[in-house]
Amino acid sequence: MLHLFHLELILDKLMNAAPEVSDINMTVGHPIQVESGGELLPVYIEPEIRTLTAYQTETLALSLLRGDRHLIGTLLDTGACDLSFNLENKARFRVNIFSQQGRFSIVMRKLENYIRSVKDLGLPDIFVKMAGEKNGIILVTGATGTGKTTSLAAILDEINTNQAVHVVTLEDPVEFVHPPKKSTFNQRELGMDFRSFSEGLRSALRQAPKVILVGEMRDRETVEMALSAAETGHLVFSTLHTVDAGTTVNRIVGLFDHEEEKLIRVRLSDTLRWVVSQRLLPKVGGGRVAALEIMGSTLLIKDIITNGEDQDRSFYNSIASLSSLGWQTFDQHILDLYKKKIINEDVALTYSSKKSVMSRGIDTVKAELGESQYEVKDLVLEKDDYYLDDHGGGVDPKLQPQPREFQQQNHHQQQGVHGAVPKSRMGGVKLHSCQGFPRRRLEKRRGEKKRGKVAVKVAGKSRGKRSRKRGSGGFENDTGMRFLSEETQHPSQRQHPLRKALHLRLPELQTKEHGHD
Repeated sequence: MLHLFHLELILDKLMNAAPEVSDINMTVGHPIQVESGGELLPVYIEPEIRTLTAYQTETLALSLLRGDRHLIGTLLDTGACDLSFNLENKARFRVNIFSQQGRFSIVMRKLENYIRSVKDLGLPDIFVKMAGEKNGIILVTGATGTGKTTSLAAILDEINTNQAVHVVTLEDPVEFVHPPKKSTFNQRELGMDFRSFSEGLRSALRQAPKVILVGEMRDRETVEMALSAAETGHLVFSTLHTVDAGTTVNRIVGLFDHEEEKLIRVRLSDTLRWVVSQRLLPKVGGGRVAALEIMGSTLLIKDIITNGEDQDRSFYNSIASLSSLGWQTFDQHILDLYKKKIINEDVALTYSSKKSVMSRGIDTVKAELGESQYEVKDLVLEKDDYYLDDHGGGVDPKLQPQPREFQQQNHHQQQGVHGAVPKSRMGGVKLHSCQGFPRRRLEKRRGEKKRGKVAVKVAGKSRGKRSRKRGSGGFENDTGMRFLSEETQHPSQRQHPLRKALHLRLPELQTKEHGHD
């Protein structure tokens, strides 16, 4: 068996293998790995171990168990066990040893040697208010490894600093050891000091605590005991593996039978004080930052817990509308992190609860900062269609006015006339004004069957007559609207071809004017 001294040397090397190591992973068929910044990195130690064998992981597991019969029996009976391991004066670990495919694997989570305060963690001031509660249930939720235990330890440290009370913790295993300050702490470990959370919680009620910490509410019996403890005047802290406040309430209610649902909803609405949900997001430049959703208790929240959510009332909308109380949704906090440039846009969208809400929020932030909201940019005109002449405008010679006979032959191609753009490039843009004339809208009269008819709307009236050609300098219709050819226009009157394209659909109008029945 590997000697404990050798195990401590190995762990010491692993902790120094990368910056900010949070986990150690030992799995058969892989090298020893450490997690840094959310990624697993292989570590090769002396003597060199390229891939772990089943014998090596079993030897490491037995060294960590240190001959504890209860832990060994739990591992053999259930296939997994939890314990704590202390690397003297350097680090503490929460260890899980489990069986997979008949072989053992080990995952070790590094714990802090000291307890960071609410201020040190940068948590909102509302956490100090949570520590001042006298009874009820406060839940911290989130996925594994999102910092739930760290946040709870900061709240308990606030109580330890300011209140002379008795605190009993039921943990699996004990992660943060609270030093004696004002409060008296009794920290009990699952498997060593009690057999199950429900039994430990039942006995804790006879130990005269003011505050009880339950490591995790895993089953119905533990939840029921926590509700009973809160109803009898105790302040109960616990954790759940849920993603937000709404799913936390639904998870608790779902542990009970349908016949008990109404009663459980009433009890939960009376005892639930706060729900804090956490997610860890990768920061710009490396590292991670916590995003928090915070929900308290008001008459509205109690009513939603009692009667359930509906289309008009939801936990999400209620939290968002009560930000003045210190509450916040994940989307509100994530958007604030994005605004401060702590995270990027992709991370904000990935970790948001409602991507449509987050997308609108990001657009608003970009508008406030004067940034572009769209990625389409650097649009230019095609060189084969346009060029700039001495007066700032021009068109390709192919698009210059052509003989009438040629225009009639190419009627269906809609070649440009008088500096216009081909119809294929115009799309379906409707034009409402033209150079130097009152605002008008030219469109084909509804129901008109004859070709060449043009309806002109002026001040709500419309009339249609065939336009007549007038001189070589251009053509004019009966409304007095005169269209000049490029040759007869003064250079200062010529428009840039793009402006001309957006204000005159001349290819279509010219075809109608010169069409024959």
